[in-house]
Amino acid sequence: MFTSEAVPFAKTGGLADVSGALPLELAARGHRCIVVMPAYRHIYKAGIDIRPTDIGFAVQVSGRAVAARLLKAEVPNSSVEFYFVDQPHYFDRQGIYNEISGDYRDNCERFSFFCAAAAQAVECLGIDVDIAHVHDWPTALIPAYVATQHGGHRWYQRAATVITIHNLAYQGRFHSSDYHWTGMDWKYFNYRQMEYYGDLNLMKTGLVFADRLTTVSHTYAKEIQTAENGFGLDGVLRERADRLTGIVNGVDYHIWDPAKDPHLPKTYDVHSWRDGKAECRRQLSDELGIPFEPHLPLIGLVGRLADQKGWDLVIPLMHKWVHHYPAQWVILGTGDARYHESLGYLASQAGHRLALRLEFSDRLAHRIEAASDIFLMPSRFEPCGLNQLYSLKYGTPPVVHAVGGLVDTVTHASAENLAARSATGFVFHHYSVEALEHCLHQACEVFRHQPDTWKQIVETGMQQDWSWLRSAREYESVYSQAISDRQQRT
Repeated sequence: MFTSEAVPFAKTGGLADVSGALPLELAARGHRCIVVMPAYRHIYKAGIDIRPTDIGFAVQVSGRAVAARLLKAEVPNSSVEFYFVDQPHYFDRQGIYNEISGDYRDNCERFSFFCAAAAQAVECLGIDVDIAHVHDWPTALIPAYVATQHGGHRWYQRAATVITIHNLAYQGRFHSSDYHWTGMDWKYFNYRQMEYYGDLNLMKTGLVFADRLTTVSHTYAKEIQTAENGFGLDGVLRERADRLTGIVNGVDYHIWDPAKDPHLPKTYDVHSWRDGKAECRRQLSDELGIPFEPHLPLIGLVGRLADQKGWDLVIPLMHKWVHHYPAQWVILGTGDARYHESLGYLASQAGHRLALRLEFSDRLAHRIEAASDIFLMPSRFEPCGLNQLYSLKYGTPPVVHAVGGLVDTVTHASAENLAARSATGFVFHHYSVEALEHCLHQACEVFRHQPDTWKQIVETGMQQDWSWLRSAREYESVYSQAISDRQQRT
């Protein structure tokens, strides 16, 4: 695994969850898994021993030699080995991709260096690699290196390559003047391979050169082949559609399980959820300074305050609801300044109807999932999503927009699905304030007036299995296909 982030060492989003959890599940199934990532400043905050190895080397970066060394850590209770490429000039920074003022201007140089250094590190380790699995644009040069034999490493001869698209909106698009950082021959800078409207596009590079492609849900795999959701790469993806597989991300139920969650004041399971959630709500209400009103639905939102997450629908709806609809809201997250401002104003007007925390807190995220009655996730687009999966497990039916992994994992509470006892939440299809309001109103009305139906929805959701075991088996199938592709090509 080559990745720019992985829990517990560095995280900005779902990519880190996959890169941290999938190797552990694969290792538990008997595979030898090694993860290679940059040695950021904050990897030491994970509380896991990270030690230097005796491996050091130099990487050619646009005609000059840049030194690096390899660090190593082992995750407790797992055989997975984590290696870190240590180069302070590139990675000893406050952020991973950006700072407050925006993206680091040398990101193309930084991650081109990482790809070349990671490839060389594997060579130094002397590993026989069956699969080189890369994630998103920061590591997408590695399939190109393997396919073109850039660097001439021995492990290229055997390895098949797989790239996972976590979010196609982020592509690593840089000016053509940055191309030299990649080390690739200029003959590959053409519209079929690495060039994109005159620029360098690293995501496109990985999609073109990898043996197999995956993304993080079945529906998203279809969506990104359309002009509406392909972000300009839909043509490339349609051309390689026979090599593209959607695999829904898994949940680490060792961490996200209300029956044993250390963050909760009272744990619960599918048999005791009413009492457990009531006590969790009581204590969260005290903690956040809102009255405990169990007869009102508590609507939870946790995550990035960004356009993608549907806040352009939520804010107008809340302006109406906090004054006129009997419900309480709890919101946790950080993001765009305009949403900070809008939510701050709402909080000042809403009184006891809204508890707002403009921060990130893993502990509070767990407590909100447990205390809330409904979890709202109206994303404009959502490759996979994890919070809706946490919500199912915590007995908090999600209200979601019918996109990507959301529609793949939440079954709408229609009359037909309720009769089949398969309903787990509420799904709206048209991206509008009116459609969201209708769907959320339906959820709240079922909560308030149909307790038996609500019980069925909650308990059906809590019994779903979205574990990494299911996902790992699907990845094994893709790996086998990639190896077969590689063998046929050679």
